[in-house]
Amino acid sequence: MRLLIALALLATPAAVMAQGAPDRSLKPSESIWKPAPTPPGGVAWSVLESTKEVTRNDEKNLIRSKPVFPAAVKSLAGKRIKLNGYMLPLQNGTNQTHFVLLAYPPDCPFHLNPMPMQFVEVRAAAPVKVSYDVRTIEGVLTLHGEDEKGIFYKFSEAKEIG
Repeated sequence: MRLLIALALLATPAAVMAQGAPDRSLKPSESIWKPAPTPPGGVAWSVLESTKEVTRNDEKNLIRSKPVFPAAVKSLAGKRIKLNGYMLPLQNGTNQTHFVLLAYPPDCPFHLNPMPMQFVEVRAAAPVKVSYDVRTIEGVLTLHGEDEKGIFYKFSEAKEIG
């Protein structure tokens, strides 16, 4: 039995080496997660993710960020659009009127990992049932971020589709 364990331990590095080294050019979230798929007639997260973030440190050394919206994103401002995403509840209860829609599945219970261009703050017209599956949400998109608070996108008058 000890011999089998020793052989297994010796073989493990060889097996790992045979698989090849992981691609270190990708961030962990890029190599594991993919954004929620685009709903029919909806907007792809890649469009919203094309916004650039400009950061600075304020007098208290806190990071502040502002968006630089490309033309494709600016063209969506004030329009009713559909997005697929993952719900992050902000209220107590099983029904939410205020939540965050994430491009990627939440991957840490202790803090939120997405960049400001990877989520939308949602204010729903009617409560939406909490679910951790991909959801289709439609709302009026407004562009934000000049206040440097890190929220670039908001939905108002939102509702779940489907």
